[in-house]
Amino acid sequence: MNHPTPIDKTFINILSPEGAQIILGEQGSENLVMPLQPSNQTMFGPRGACLISETGPLWVSDTGHHRLLGWRHCPETDGQPADWVIGQPDFTQEGQNAKGTPQANTVSVPTGICACGEGLAVADAWNHRVLIWHHLPEDNNVPADIVLGQANFEQNSPNRGHGETAADRLHWPYGLLYHQGRLFVADTGNRRVLVWNTVPTENGQPADYVLGQPQLNLRDENGGGSPSNSSMRWPHALAIWQNNLVLADAGNHRLMIWDGIPNNNNIPCQIVLGQSNFTGAELNQGGYLPASNSLSMPYGVAVSDEWLMAADTANSRLLGWKNVPRMGVSAQGLTGQIHFASKSENRSYGRSYRNSLSWPYGIQICGRRAIISDSGNNRILLWSLNS
Repeated sequence: MNHPTPIDKTFINILSPEGAQIILGEQGSENLVMPLQPSNQTMFGPRGACLISETGPLWVSDTGHHRLLGWRHCPETDGQPADWVIGQPDFTQEGQNAKGTPQANTVSVPTGICACGEGLAVADAWNHRVLIWHHLPEDNNVPADIVLGQANFEQNSPNRGHGETAADRLHWPYGLLYHQGRLFVADTGNRRVLVWNTVPTENGQPADYVLGQPQLNLRDENGGGSPSNSSMRWPHALAIWQNNLVLADAGNHRLMIWDGIPNNNNIPCQIVLGQSNFTGAELNQGGYLPASNSLSMPYGVAVSDEWLMAADTANSRLLGWKNVPRMGVSAQGLTGQIHFASKSENRSYGRSYRNSLSWPYGIQICGRRAIISDSGNNRILLWSLNS
């Protein structure tokens, strides 16, 4: 007679068990799949957020409303209205590229967002481009200074309208990272990561090297073969952990960790988490329920002083690892579920709570606080790390 495997209920709370300190956007609803009327307090499926410093400002990619929302200072109350909007004429309107053509101050499905030098960078996914502001915007509809992936701000074809890609083309870029002068872009639709060694200064500037593909003109899923230590299927977010590059490879349901920061084409990673080897690619390692060593579409990744964290999106949870991991090692930390074998949205497919998650897409750490893009709940959570 077969007996079910006992559920491991032992874990460390990554974030405070009491839940988020501040909730922006939806304040608790059971009608989570319904679009929300745009305003200075609502969001629809936000997928990225960036708190520039512990005191602010805060910028959010309000993905479903095709706009960026900005708070001059770090919000201090639930539902605090945004101060600025970029991408729409005002807070009450929505639509891709403000229902017009692409411009330097419009967006279409904005996702990843990060500080970039003294400015800001945004992955403008469905315009197949990255927008860069040299200085942090401090007003409504400030135009970007630089566009990558397109020759100018008015174009938005994938790979500039070509069948193949190149060093200056993008297709659905979803995530980005700026670190010590380098800009990393998860060029998701081209199944690769592009790297610029310095902040680009010209529109359409080509990348310096590529990860995930042997050459800058190739875009096959997993490099045209099976998953490996150098291939990708759906690269989505990046972080630096203990001076090692980390990538959330959502399509292969894993995190990839390099030894250091790769500085040339197609360098293989050294470790994966979420799979037991480099060739595994099944969600939750083929099981119906998740476990402490499995992932299902991890779209986000972030780092604190002690934790490597993944937004394990389809399992509606955060996982955390301490210390340098071994291949496929189990996570010790958990937030959003009551144990490692649970994957329900908001823990019970019901309404949201301060300590629940539904399809979290993005996570950023600023000081002792996590900023979580809780996309399925149409909200942003500012949630303290558990001391």
